Amino acid sequence: MNTPIHPGYARGFPQATVQRNPATPRRGHPAAAPAMPVPMQQAAVNVPYMATQRNHLAHSSEAALRRSRKPTDKNLPDGIEDIVIGEGVQQYKSLRELEKRLDAAVVRKRLDIQDSISKTVKKYRTMRIWISNTVENQPWQNDAAALNGISAPGATPGSGRYKVRIEGRLLEDGSDPTEPEESEEDNSGETGGDDPAKKDETASSGNKLSGHKRTKQRFSHFFKSITVDFDKPSLAKPEEFKPIVWNKPQLPPNTVSLPPSADFDSLQFSRSSQENLNVTVSLVRDETPERYKLSKELADLLDVDEEDRSGIVLGIWDYIRAMELHGDEEKRVVRCDDRLRTIFGREQMYFPQIPDAIGPHTSPLDPIKLPYTIRVDEEFHRDPTPTIYDIRVAVEDPLRTKMLALTQNPHYASGLRQIALLDDQLALIIQALTHSRARHAFFTALSKDPATFLRRWINSQRRDLETIMGEATRGGGEDGSGPEFRRGGQDSAWDTVVAREAVRYMLAKPEAAAVR
Repeated sequence: MNTPIHPGYARGFPQATVQRNPATPRRGHPAAAPAMPVPMQQAAVNVPYMATQRNHLAHSSEAALRRSRKPTDKNLPDGIEDIVIGEGVQQYKSLRELEKRLDAAVVRKRLDIQDSISKTVKKYRTMRIWISNTVENQPWQNDAAALNGISAPGATPGSGRYKVRIEGRLLEDGSDPTEPEESEEDNSGETGGDDPAKKDETASSGNKLSGHKRTKQRFSHFFKSITVDFDKPSLAKPEEFKPIVWNKPQLPPNTVSLPPSADFDSLQFSRSSQENLNVTVSLVRDETPERYKLSKELADLLDVDEEDRSGIVLGIWDYIRAMELHGDEEKRVVRCDDRLRTIFGREQMYFPQIPDAIGPHTSPLDPIKLPYTIRVDEEFHRDPTPTIYDIRVAVEDPLRTKMLALTQNPHYASGLRQIALLDDQLALIIQALTHSRARHAFFTALSKDPATFLRRWINSQRRDLETIMGEATRGGGEDGSGPEFRRGGQDSAWDTVVAREAVRYMLAKPEAAAVR
């Protein structure tokens, strides 16, 4: 059924109309003609861009063609050992077998190393944190200076200040220091902390290198942020009790070292106060991969309270395998028992859905909170002692660092490129040997029986030409009246796999089926 087309519907491109000569007079009034649909404007084509694209595609095609023609076979042709003098062929084959075993061993070891890197268990060490404070220009200090006839610089009423120092060190095995290490050059920086005229807080991070040998992982490496919160008295000025906050800067990808402002072992800040203050130091962990706090249901299932995402998924998979909850035919289907139903809220689910489904049951770890009292009284500072805390922090396994260095060694990539170049040269040599072997076989057969060889060679060339021209009566253009096609029975031309497949193919055609 043909559907009528609306007169205003444009079919294809509009036909060109015949233009009237302006000198030709009009004859009568022009008849009303149907409105010609106006074609839509087409976007302008950037000719230089199209030319650039064509050139790029042409170069890509040429490069692909060169790669397809490049020889890749590195195996010696058959029978080459019969014409090569010496043991070069046997030695080459032995080297090829050794190369295959070596390549397999290298690939297997690299895969083992990468698997070990992904499964490396975090190690935990003790970090000791010292929190202490000093004071200056306190009333009792000014009174003592006045009794001794000494005028302290900047000693004005209400100018008493304190300076707090938070320092952390990883404890070595078997060490138990009670005081932080003193270095030849203080590694904690401070901005304006010694200027009594400045009343605002002065917080800074250490960025100077110590004279002593420091551990590679410093205090700031283990935390995303450090916050000092003040307990505000009832009659406190809000600006004097604003929290002190330090946040680790975001590093670009593949960046290992921290900037100097974020690479320190101690943190200092200074403010004005003549009263003891209670503060809380909050430390937010920085771990890779990040660990999470688990809900009660998930913690009971995995028997851990904190775990990273990969550990959670592996733990759930171990539980599913132990309880045989996966499907009989489709292993990805998980039948939820009572414990899994409590966590996921469904009867069954696909295992790839589990990483997204555990999100509501994980939350960031609580920050480490360290209470401290800033003492500015004279009694405490007669014999000041720092407040010491020991916390557990996750450190990288030294073996993992060494394995990463092996997998990311730049010499390995350059070695692979050099090996690829040698393989290309070797393939060209093998190709030349193959051609030489073919020429040797050709001239050897020609020298033994020239007449028979030429007759067979001409017949072979004729069959190839008939096949190319499409004039072959049978697959190779053989004469159908030959004795090999008249003879039947066993070991004949018709008792072959090729003949049976050809007959089966012909019988499977629709025309042959209709004839039958």
